[in-house]
Parts: sequence; C-alpha cells; structure tokens
Amino acid sequence: MNHVLLLPILLPMFAGGLLTAMPMHRLRAQRVVCMTATLLLVPAAALLVGRAAGGGIDVYQLGSWQAPFGIVLQLDRLGALMLALTALLAPAALAAAGPELARAGRHFHALFQFQLMGLNGAFLAGDLFNLFVFFEILLIASYALLIHGAGRERIGAGLHYVLLNLVASSFFLVAIGMLYGLTGTLNLAHMGLRLQGLPDADVPLAAAAGVMLMLVFGLKAAIFPLYFWLPRAYAGTAGPVAALFAIMTKVGLYAMLRCDALVFGAAQGLLVTFMQAWLPVLALATLAAGAVGALAATSLRSLTSYLVLASVGLLGIAVGMQTAAAWAAALYYLLSTTLCTAALFLLADALEPAADGQGPVVAGTGTRLAGLLYLTGTVVAVGLPPLSGFIGKVMILRAVPPDSAIVYWPAILVSGLVLLVAASRTGTRLLWRLPHDGAKVAQEGNTPVPPRVRSRPEGRKLACSAFLLACNVMLTAFAAPVSAYVSQAAAQLQDRTAYIRAVLPAGVPLQTQR
Repeated sequence: MNHVLLLPILLPMFAGGLLTAMPMHRLRAQRVVCMTATLLLVPAAALLVGRAAGGGIDVYQLGSWQAPFGIVLQLDRLGALMLALTALLAPAALAAAGPELARAGRHFHALFQFQLMGLNGAFLAGDLFNLFVFFEILLIASYALLIHGAGRERIGAGLHYVLLNLVASSFFLVAIGMLYGLTGTLNLAHMGLRLQGLPDADVPLAAAAGVMLMLVFGLKAAIFPLYFWLPRAYAGTAGPVAALFAIMTKVGLYAMLRCDALVFGAAQGLLVTFMQAWLPVLALATLAAGAVGALAATSLRSLTSYLVLASVGLLGIAVGMQTAAAWAAALYYLLSTTLCTAALFLLADALEPAADGQGPVVAGTGTRLAGLLYLTGTVVAVGLPPLSGFIGKVMILRAVPPDSAIVYWPAILVSGLVLLVAASRTGTRLLWRLPHDGAKVAQEGNTPVPPRVRSRPEGRKLACSAFLLACNVMLTAFAAPVSAYVSQAAAQLQDRTAYIRAVLPAGVPLQTQR
C-alpha cells in the first residue's frame, strides 16, 4: 500500500503528541520540533501532488480492511491541491507567530499541529464519518487557538464560535445518521452508489439529509446567513492564527464539492434544486455582506475578515453552477484568495494593535515595504489585473451560464468596486494618515508620540506576508499550468464512476441494490 498517504496526518499527530508532553518552559525546543514537522509537510505534499497529477486515485485501506467496511483514505488531484495549499500556508503562519505568541498561553505549538492534522485528514478522508472526525479535530484545536492569549474580545468571539460550531456538529451527526440509515454505508463512493438505487419513497428524506449536510458545511464556510461569527472571530484573534484560519472556511467549501460530486451526483443528483437554486442566492447575499462589511471596516483586521467573507460568496456562486468549468475556476480562485487574505492578516498583525491593545504598529519608514505588500495584497483580493485574483474572477465570469449572466456579472463587478473603495480607505488611513499624524505630533513636541505610531512593523511578519504574496505572484506567472491542473481536478471530481472503481473492491457492481 502507498503509506505516504499517511504522512500529512501522522507527522502533525506525532509532533502534537510530543509537543504536549514536552516541558512548558522548553519553548525553543518546542518551536524547533513544531517548525520541523511543519516544514516536512512541504515535501510530503509535493510528492502527493506529483502522484495525483497523473490522474490516478490512490486509496489507503487502514488495517487492510477493504471499503466499504474499512476506513479508507483517498488521494485525488483536489485533495493533493488542498494539502499543498495547507503545506505552503502553515510554515508562514508559524514563522510569523514567533516566540511571543507561544508565551501568551499554553500548548500553542501542539494546538497548531493538531489543527494541521485535522485539515489534512479532512482532505484525505474517504468516508463521511471520518470527515466529521477530522472536522472536529481541527475545530477543537481552533477553539483554543482562537482565544490563545485570552483577552475580552477573543473570549467573546470564541464563545460564539464554539457554540455555533457545536450546534453545527450536532446537525452533522444527525445528517450522517440519516444517510447511514438510508444507505447502510458511510463510504462516500459507496453511499453515492446506494443513493442511485434508492426507493422513491426514501428520496425526500435523503434530500433533506443532504440539505442539512450542505447547511452544516455552509456554516463552517460562513455562507449567509450563517456568517456572523467570522468577522469578529478572525479580527479578534492573533494574526498568525487568523492566517492559518484563512483556509478553514475553504474546508467547508471543499466538503461541499466533495459530497455534492461523490454522494449526491452533482448536477444530476438529489441536491440539484438546492445547489442550483438556493446556494447561488445565499452566495450572492454573502458576497454583498462581505462588500458592505468591508466598506464599514475601521481596521485592516476587520477589512481582511470581510474580504474572506466576500471570497466565500464568490466561491459559493461558482460551486452552485455545478459545472466542471465553474469548479475549476473556483479552485484557482480559492488558491489565490486563501494566500492573499492570509498575507493580509499577517500584515495587519504587524501594523495594528492586537485585540488586547498590545503589539507593534505602523511608523515612519517601516511603512514603505508594508505599503507595497498592502497594495499587492489588495490588488489580489479585490481582483484587479494583472495578478491571480483577477485571473480567478475572469475564470468564474467566463463559467457563468448565459441565462445567469445578467445577475452574476453585475453582482461580481459591483462588489469588486465596493471592495476597491473599502481597501483604498483603509490603506489611506493605515499607511498614510496615522504615520503622518504621528510624525506631526513628534515634530510639534507638545505631547509624546502615541504608542500606535511609535514602533516599526515587525520584519518577521512582513517577510512571511511577502512570502505568501510571492506565491500569489507565482500563481499569476504559472497561471496556464495551474489552471490546467484545476480543470483536470474538477473533471476528475465529477467522474464518480472512477472513484467507485478505485475505492470499492472489484466484487461490488457499479449499480448496487440495497
């Protein structure tokens, strides 16, 4: 068997266990172990991307138990792509955290590794229950990371986040139970096969369970009206944590794509009405909420949180189209927006006070690099040419069906204009007005320079932000091969027969009766 499929899960799992057992005062040793394990994920992910690029679907049977009875991990182009994105994002977020964040609370490095374990496991899970298990692992770690360092703002935001996700997890289990009762299986490929032969009397119940499942994923992705937890939670936590969280909403969208294609049959399946009629409406509302929230934002942290929300709306529109071209566009845009919003969270942490009022902020000559990074990040996030955000938006616009263009094109273009205005306002305030006011106060000598404008931005966080934005530039430079890869990933995802043949043993026919 291909044991390398286990590496993205085992590396952070053993590292997290080791870090939990290490003495609390050995922070330097903990950081070395954590960074080593995180960096090892990069070659592992690169190896898996190389394997998946050939078009095959690798399956790992835990304990050599065959599907659908045993637990299987599966690797395709989409899963490998998400593993690679996580492997790029994690070292930058960890390097930006620095030793001070680890001192602010207990077990930061262990929680970071368990978060990675949950993310990677979700991208490899081949059955619905283990998708739930890995969701819970990443969520439990995120609960602690969100409030790491404490503070009233973080505790308040964390409470709402925890309660909403606990409710969502309960509905997740209910939906799994309903689908298991109807199909007698939890394996994604086998469940989709069983749903094809479902009696007519059971179809409404299966559709209801599917809609419940999609709404759970919608809450985790922060789709309207289930998005209210996101702006406050992301803006209130530490910048490196928020940077890692930039991929968490995409896990919900990933689960939507995976389950819609394999379980419910995409455009020919049980959820065609919900996905093509209701999801686009909710996604348009999410896009509008993100644009309006960004316009009202008073800080870079808040602005970036609403940029994440707007990107979720745009991705939801593409997912709801249920075509290979739209899904390919969504995957390219997902890469772009995750990297740029993570970079902006790190930049915000370098320029603005943290939620507890501490931390370095903007000043003098330190704003030159910060200004360049802010300009690059917002160009990508808003979708202006020539960078990857623009390419992703154009791909989505080109995938819009002609009969829907009258709705989607104005919504996407107008929201982009609103986001541009919001980004311009925040950039003017943060990178010009505050340093200018601080310098003016210092020259007059009447009052001491305010703490908000005394310190230069932290070079470590700026460097990590620059790395992530450089990845965006590489996405632009290599747009042709990346777009070809995501097109192949979307086409592969919609080929349910290929998954059935790869995952299920040869004795299971392609059309099975219960």
